[in-house]
Amino acid sequence: MDVEGLVRPVVEAAGLELVEASFHGGPGRGIVKVTVDREGGIDLETIGEVSERISRRLDLEGYDPGPYGLEVSSPGLERPLRRPDEFARRVGSKVRVRTSRPVEGARVITGTIVEAGPDEVRIATEAGERTVLFQDITAARTVFEWGPSPKPGQKQRTNAKRM
Repeated sequence: MDVEGLVRPVVEAAGLELVEASFHGGPGRGIVKVTVDREGGIDLETIGEVSERISRRLDLEGYDPGPYGLEVSSPGLERPLRRPDEFARRVGSKVRVRTSRPVEGARVITGTIVEAGPDEVRIATEAGERTVLFQDITAARTVFEWGPSPKPGQKQRTNAKRM
């Protein structure tokens, strides 16, 4: 049975985006992994609720690859990008892309998404803009940049007014 096809309607009915759904493992004990997200992020309560709904759906549809566990999570700070629409929603975000063949001499490109269409993505790098065909991308993910941390012994400053 197609795990993604079974869980997608449940995830979308909850107002979430299905990032990935797959079955890992084999005879014995496998894991159904479902990754969900929404604009602005997702909290544990929402993950718990959608997990219960997915579990009920799998049971009702008779999904039975043998004993398995269900793991529902968010993609985290650095999320994988697989489809053109995912790149398009992340215009302005920093990404790291691996390609099957060199693009202007590099197989790993890190930079900011400038534009994403149905066939290619344009990324601004320190060496200039690079255009990468989606068919050449082997892996891609957003890159989270940590802000500066306070120096040891100093409190982090905020913009809050003291009363």
